[in-house]
Amino acid sequence: MTTDNDKDQKSKPEKEVVEEEKTDTPENQQEVLPPLDFSSLFLPFYTQALFKLGAAEDPISQKIDENTDLAKRFIDLLDLLKEKTQGNLKPEEESLLNNGLHQLKMLYMEKSKTIKL
Repeated sequence: MTTDNDKDQKSKPEKEVVEEEKTDTPENQQEVLPPLDFSSLFLPFYTQALFKLGAAEDPISQKIDENTDLAKRFIDLLDLLKEKTQGNLKPEEESLLNNGLHQLKMLYMEKSKTIKL
């Protein structure tokens, strides 16, 4: 038995039918890839350090979760990145790394009660 809906589906080109079936569900949304540049290396460590220093809310748990030991590890990884890339960065990349590291280190010293800001 053919219904009106079946007739509508048959009269439409196949591509349109497939397009209609797609919805904006999380499974059908394509992930956006970040640009392939130095900031793609820097930002994950930087943001994780901010989360662990309690300077930003974790977007997944939506909580402030301080862990200065883990934050120090992320800062140390960025220091290692700085050491290993020395002399090979563009001025803006070097500035991003230096400024970000300075900010994280000052925040870490404040959180670990080394200094008072």
